[in-house]
Formats: sequence, structure tokens, C-alpha cells
Amino acid sequence: MGNRPYEPSTVDTRWLGVVMHAAFFLLLGGALARFVLRHPGEPRTPWIIALCVVLAVLHLLGPRTGDTRPRPTRRHSAWLASVVVVWMVLVVLAPSFAWCAVPLFYTALRTLPARAALVLVAVLTAFVVAAQVQLAGRFDPNLVLAPPAVAALATAVFLQMERHTERQRVLIDDLIRTRHELAASERREGTLAERQRLSMEIHDTLAQGLSSQQMLLQAADRVWDTEPDKARAHVRTAASVAAHNLAEARRFVHDLTPADLAGGGLDQALRALAAREAGTDLTVRVHIDDNGRLPHLPDRVQSALLRIAQGALANVREHAAATQAALTLTLLDDEVVLDVSDDGHGFDPAAPPDSPGTVDRGHGLPAMRARLRALGGTLTIDSTPGEGTVLSAVVPLEAPR
Repeated sequence: MGNRPYEPSTVDTRWLGVVMHAAFFLLLGGALARFVLRHPGEPRTPWIIALCVVLAVLHLLGPRTGDTRPRPTRRHSAWLASVVVVWMVLVVLAPSFAWCAVPLFYTALRTLPARAALVLVAVLTAFVVAAQVQLAGRFDPNLVLAPPAVAALATAVFLQMERHTERQRVLIDDLIRTRHELAASERREGTLAERQRLSMEIHDTLAQGLSSQQMLLQAADRVWDTEPDKARAHVRTAASVAAHNLAEARRFVHDLTPADLAGGGLDQALRALAAREAGTDLTVRVHIDDNGRLPHLPDRVQSALLRIAQGALANVREHAAATQAALTLTLLDDEVVLDVSDDGHGFDPAAPPDSPGTVDRGHGLPAMRARLRALGGTLTIDSTPGEGTVLSAVVPLEAPR
């Protein structure tokens, strides 16, 4: 079956069609055997046998048993008319063939529109009643009432099955449509989430690296003639940032894992980041209080904290005009806390993003909040103009057993 949806009309009709086919041929064969045994050598016997063969062939040429209910067409109507006419001739010649009408009820109900099928069922039932009375040779109320009761029961069962099948088909169509809509919605949400993630990764790696290189090269250009040693130091730092940016780009293409984490743990990555961001005008210190449990942090938590540290130091370097910065990582029983502090000129966290002096002019702080939100964490910024800034990122952890 694979991923094909369940089709009740096909499955239910197949087994019912097989049963009706088998019943028809059993009834036809039984009636023929009864006639040959009771009326051997009669002139009508060859005609009876020939009509039975014709009726069997016609029945085999009808709609396949595995098909769903076919749409009424002229070909189907002509075929059914041929079957009914041959059967009626057989019933006139030998009334014992009357009970072959029971499978014909199903064929009529399945082939014709509802009203036409009911009319044909009534005609077939009348022939069965007349044949039974003729076989009995006398009037019997049971023979008059039993065939209509059987016909009514067979018709009611078939129509109820058709209604149930139709309701089931509608329900399954709705479920399939809902599943497709849900899958499409999940794909859209996944695409948006992946786009946001890539945007944050690009901002925290390539964009910040290019910004650092630009600032370092501009600083080198300003002091190139007056302080060549300082200018060369800026250029060397820019080259180091460019080399790291290249590694990040390659890692970004490969699996989006921070390049610093590929060679060690979060503590080494933070120290490498501090060494890379420090320069002649900025000193970055690192303090880690983890009680030896840092290697057990989930990879996504380590990656998020490293990216947040990168973004925070980029803001310090670009906006704070600070001379001292510190990265402090504290691992508690149920959470991990990353603090990034600086002695820069600070800003007002409550000010609008586009206000002068605020650090939230781009994607930095929104990207940090988005990363922490995905991990159930929070971001807190404590800053006052002229007094520096402390950024705290808190990520909850599962309590140790």
C-alpha cells in the first residue's frame, strides 16, 4: 500500500462483489443442476443450458468486482438490460432460476441510479413471486411475502453500506486534506525557523567578523603615518579576524557548528574569543565557574552561549568605547549564566532601538533573545549611560539526579 490512502469504496466493494459473483454462479449452477435432474430429455433443456451459458458470459463481461460504483452509462445500462432479459426468459422457461435475482439486486443497485435501481428491483421481485407461486402450484402467502422481504432487506443493507462508505470517504478526504495542510504549514514554519536561524548565524559570524575587520582597518588607516607599529598591530588583528571568519564560513557551510567549539569545549572557545577580540584598546578577561560540569552541557546550549558572547563583545567593541570587558560563565544546579560586562559609556535599555547611543540598532540583541527563547532562557541587560553595561544570559538546565 505504501503511502496510498485507504479507499473504503474500493476495499468494501471488492469483497462484496466477489461474494455476489460467487453467489450468482452458485445459484445459477444449482438451478441448472436441479432442472437437468428433474427434467431430463425435455425439448427446452438445450435452450435452458444455452441461456445459462449466455447469462454466465454476460455476467463475466460486466463491471469488475474491484471497481468502485461505476457512473451510469449507456453501455452499463445496455449490459444490465441484456442480463435481466436473459434471466427473465430463463425464469419463464424454468421458474427454479428465480432466486438468481438476489445477486442481480446488487448488480442493479450498483449500476443504475437509485430510483431506476429500485424500479428494477421491484420488477425482479415480482418475477420471483410469480415463479415461486408457479412452482408451488397454489397460492401461498409466504411465497408472496418472502421475496419482497428479502428484496427489501438486501436493498436496505446495500443503501446503508453506500451511505456509510460515502461518509467514510468524505471523512478520509477531510483527514487527508488536513494532513496535507498541516504538512504544508509545518514546512512553512520550518522554512521560517531555518531562515531565522541562518540569519542569526550569519549575523553572529560573518557580519560581525566583517564589521570587526572594517573597524580595525579604519583604525589602522588613521594611525598609519603617525603610529606605524600600532597600525600594523591593527592589520594583524584584522587578518586574524579574517582567518577566523573564513573558518566560520567553511564550518557554516558544513554543519553550522561554531568553529571554536570544533576544537574543544565552551571554556576554550570563550578564551579563544576573548583573545581574538582583545586589542590595544580593549582587554577581555574570562572567568569560568563550572565545578567541572561544563563538558556535560548540551551542544546547542554551548553553541548558543558562544554566539551570544560573540554578539555581546561585538557590541562592546563597536558601540561601548570600553577599555575593559569580562566574560563570566557560571554553571549552577539548574541553570547556566553567562555575564558579559564592560566599562564603556553604557546606554538606556528602555530607549527605542533607533535612539542615539543604543546598541540594539541591528540584529544583535534580537538574535540573542531569539536564541535564548528557543532554549527557554532569558536575557537581561543592566546599563546606565556613563556607567557601563552588564548583559546576563540565563539558560535553564535539567536538575541533576
